Amino acid sequence: MHSLHEILKVIDSHLGGSPWFIYFLLATGLFFTVYLRFPQIRFFSHAFRIVRGKYDKKGQPGDTSHFRALTTALSGTVGTGNIAGVAYALHLGGPAALFWMMVTAAFGMATKFVEVTLSHKYREKFSDGTMAGGPMYYMKNASFTLGKRKFNLKPLGIVFSITMMISAIGAGNLPQINSISHSVEATFGLTKWVTGLLLTVPLALVILGGIKRISLVTSRLVPVMASFYLLGSFFVLFQHAENILPSLGSIFTNVFSGTAATGGFLGASIAFAFQKGVGRGLFSNEAGQGSAPIAHAAARADEPVSEGIVSILEPFIDTILICMLTGLTLLSSGVWKEKHAQDFQRGEIVVLDRLYEDSNEEDQEKLFGHISRKKLLPTFTGDIRVVEGKIQQDLSLLHARSIAEDVSILEKKDGAFYTGLIPVVDGKISSTEGILIKGSSLMHSAPLTNEAFTRSILGKWGSYVVTIGLLLFAFSTAISWSYYGDRGTSFLINSPRAVVYYRIIFVLAFFVGSFVETTFIWTLASIGIVLTTIPNLIGILWLSKDMRGSISSYGKDFKKEFPDEKSPSF
Repeated sequence: MHSLHEILKVIDSHLGGSPWFIYFLLATGLFFTVYLRFPQIRFFSHAFRIVRGKYDKKGQPGDTSHFRALTTALSGTVGTGNIAGVAYALHLGGPAALFWMMVTAAFGMATKFVEVTLSHKYREKFSDGTMAGGPMYYMKNASFTLGKRKFNLKPLGIVFSITMMISAIGAGNLPQINSISHSVEATFGLTKWVTGLLLTVPLALVILGGIKRISLVTSRLVPVMASFYLLGSFFVLFQHAENILPSLGSIFTNVFSGTAATGGFLGASIAFAFQKGVGRGLFSNEAGQGSAPIAHAAARADEPVSEGIVSILEPFIDTILICMLTGLTLLSSGVWKEKHAQDFQRGEIVVLDRLYEDSNEEDQEKLFGHISRKKLLPTFTGDIRVVEGKIQQDLSLLHARSIAEDVSILEKKDGAFYTGLIPVVDGKISSTEGILIKGSSLMHSAPLTNEAFTRSILGKWGSYVVTIGLLLFAFSTAISWSYYGDRGTSFLINSPRAVVYYRIIFVLAFFVGSFVETTFIWTLASIGIVLTTIPNLIGILWLSKDMRGSISSYGKDFKKEFPDEKSPSF
């Protein structure tokens, strides 16, 4: 697993971790924002009226209402990205990463509007009467002319379907149960695989019911879970009210200066904050990824643009509202820059060949150069000598991008202090079988948000809010993503049996993800996101004229049908 993770990190460095992808994503959102004359602003209030069913008509084709389609898509986006992803972005890029998450969401509102409209416009009806749509269907059914010949993007749709099947597991499944199991273990002490087993059964029962059961469950879960989590966030902010304005200020001021070393945090450059903020923003709201259009394609509507307008609300609710609240709780409580006692994950440990102090300015600069990979420090190769749980050499352990303190090595079987040798090659521990490494270091992902929520009048009950909120968020996300993978499978292999087999694989992966190392999961998720996003962005850019024509037609039809109704400028 460790060797596989190293390979995946190299792949990710050329995909989601590479600047070209970040620029491509933002440039697409900026293009549609300008090309379609700021639809995220013009149609914002109109979206709420559509969701309320104000313009619904009887007999419209589709399987679910606008509201249920929205909640199904939201259940797919409101998940670990809002709790664990925000904490991870802050851990990597500092406060400025939150700013870039917001920017990604603002442009993402336009991107999502386009991909949902096109997917709804070119959806198909199956023999059983259910609707199927998504980027692969507009790639197949939307034609364009080159010279005297007509073409479509079906080959690209096949690529998208394959990557969606992979991404549904890698990005929509594994990170969800992994975050749940870690949070449940930290809060209730329940072993990770037990949590995975307990949640695998209800997951299987829900997804076997198809989109109607999925939309029914998510329409009930999303409002409850969002209200529950937001209430907990306000308790934390109330406790640290004096830090709210300084926290907001740091989000914007750090954009132009980077984040200096503070506490256990060793700093973050402007470029690094930009890269990680945009990446986590995409993971949070999925704009451009092509996943949410699959859920929206099932909505009852005969006007594709109306469903596209509804989707504008998703990045706003998911990232600008919920993610910003999470970020403010982390910043105002101060937990993001503090070291916390925890069990160390092997994949996050780097052994340096001498002692470094993060309180020393010269060492701070060297350590920041190492974690940002600008100038790597010499790492240790050899055996770490441990006596009664303590390291005997003058070595430094980097864990979670910080200098580890109060390190102890224990026997897993009985918790006794370990005495013996631990082999290390190029700074990486070769094996931790039979031992547990504990200490204090920076924390990230769901455990960090968990810690922030305990810094309020809720006390220990705050961790229950995060754990239960995360359970509901992440579980509903996995439910929705199973449907996305289903649609990719049915497009690629037009056989009901193939879909059943895919669901079985999805459920088994859900269980395995409960106990796999977190850093491995996040790297895999990052790769999965890019693999589906690239073909989708190419497709919607290619059909940009089609999109503008659809908006114009919708505006004319709307004014004819509702002449007395206040409408946006189409």
